[in-house]
Amino acid sequence: MSKKLTLIKFYMKRIYTNLLRLLKWIVFSVITGAVVGAVSILFMYCFNWVTDFRKEHIWIIFFLPVAGVIIVFLYSAFKYKNDKGTNLVLSTIHSEAEIPFKMAPLIFISTLITHCFGGSSGREGAALQLGGSIGNFLGKIFRFDDKDKRVVIMCGMAAAFTVVFGTPIAAVIFAMEVVSVGVMYYAALVPCVFASIVAYEAKIHYDIEGFSFFIDNAPDIGIISVSEIVLLAVLCAFVSVIFIITLHSLGDFYRDKLKNPYVRIIVSSAFIIIINLIVGNDDYMGAGGEVITRAVASGNARPEAFALKIILTALTLEAGFKGGEIVPSFFIGATFGCVFGQLFGISPQLCAGVGMMAVFCGVTNCPITSMFIAYEIFGFNCIGYFVIAISVSYLMSGYYGLYHDQTIVYSKYKTEYINRKARNK
Repeated sequence: MSKKLTLIKFYMKRIYTNLLRLLKWIVFSVITGAVVGAVSILFMYCFNWVTDFRKEHIWIIFFLPVAGVIIVFLYSAFKYKNDKGTNLVLSTIHSEAEIPFKMAPLIFISTLITHCFGGSSGREGAALQLGGSIGNFLGKIFRFDDKDKRVVIMCGMAAAFTVVFGTPIAAVIFAMEVVSVGVMYYAALVPCVFASIVAYEAKIHYDIEGFSFFIDNAPDIGIISVSEIVLLAVLCAFVSVIFIITLHSLGDFYRDKLKNPYVRIIVSSAFIIIINLIVGNDDYMGAGGEVITRAVASGNARPEAFALKIILTALTLEAGFKGGEIVPSFFIGATFGCVFGQLFGISPQLCAGVGMMAVFCGVTNCPITSMFIAYEIFGFNCIGYFVIAISVSYLMSGYYGLYHDQTIVYSKYKTEYINRKARNK
């Protein structure tokens, strides 16, 4: 009887301990989701406003060099010249760096300036850095140890991702998956779920729009259609590698040849202005959400669109302007896939959506996140094609990745532990 009583006490103690842990993370993740969600919603309101302002005053792009000088000055004034962007968030989770709270207002303001004056970048990089920075700050306020602080940073990332894209499930997976490829931080599952849900409810309440499409003209799955999607996925993996190499190679060139950050951003601004003048429209300014919508919803895209977006995004981000690479990867994948569909006689809308997810997976090395994004943005109607394309792109993109501080823990090709950094050139 005493043994049974001891066993009961043991299990009751375990249950009590786990309940305390659950309560702890529900409380702190709700707080993190609410704070990061509120800041991200404010960011999205401001982002949408500056985007609308730029569209009504396209001539403002001629002041892009001035905007660039202001951004460089701000980072210099805050003594934060070596900005690693989203890489810094990943480094902090790896405990290889410390993400300062001053990053939050800097990335907030500089991203809005970039988009207002016509820089070609995304918005999610700023949101992830905002979420990571605020999460790290909250972790200090909560007096968490380093391990718990990393979890709060992932909570912040999940909440910010949810607000920007409106994909709460994918946001949870992304925060756990992007840091170390092949290993997920499951200890962050409950906190990220609650932070993401809180942020998503706030997003709905304040009517922040995300991507949402329905593809209704997809062919039935067969040998020919699957073969074409596999070919598209292989090409998208190649495009994603080109995007990664272009970004980082141009960055290395700038740092080697144009060491002065003011000269660098002015020269890059001049190239951006010239290219946009040659193109003759504002498709490549800002994130390019309208071009993505046009490609997926209507099946229309120009053949050169994906290449121009690669060049302009590289010129923007590597010069010192701020933003992100994920929405540009959506743009590149959607336009490339749309043109592929037009050439091969398969639904351009389907190929645009598939291209979106295949390039995203290729640049981030996040196949599970990609599958959930595909489900949350496109529904379950064509999920078979998305799963095929994402898995092929994940394999074919090799060990390249946007984020140098992303760790490839396990091989993509064998059940083998490799523990290496993602390649970017």
